[in-house]
Amino acid sequence: MPTASKRKQTTATKAPMALQVLMDDHKEVTKLFKQFDKATDLQERAGVVRMICQALSLHAAIEEEIFYPEVRAALRDDDRDLLDEAEVEHQSIRSLVEQLEGADPEDELYEARVVVLKEYVRHHVDEEEGELFPKVKRLDLDLAEMGERLLAAKGEVTES
Repeated sequence: MPTASKRKQTTATKAPMALQVLMDDHKEVTKLFKQFDKATDLQERAGVVRMICQALSLHAAIEEEIFYPEVRAALRDDDRDLLDEAEVEHQSIRSLVEQLEGADPEDELYEARVVVLKEYVRHHVDEEEGELFPKVKRLDLDLAEMGERLLAAKGEVTES
């Protein structure tokens, strides 16, 4: 795992750190969905789905606990609908994650749930990166410091 200073260095050149942390999560989940699509063995596919569910749960937690509240407080009223939509999308994604976590990979709806989850996540990522993040860049927020807190929160969760 990269050191904090290495993380700062690699993320600072791409986007404000908080946004880069979240975009890195988006890329990780996208790669996992591709891995699922390529997997042929049922157990391998189930293992990838477990990783997808874990990654999405962790990502949603840090967004909902740190990112969304601070962005909501700084956004103009007419831009807050983006966060409302994101939170509703999280609820839908969370529901599918819960269904997949308790499902048998041989269930006839298992793959359909994964496909719908992938579509929801793709839509959510497109809206965040295309609409919300550009607005966040213009806000008076310390995105470097927030990025450190996002990374710390991810570390606390993954270490416990």
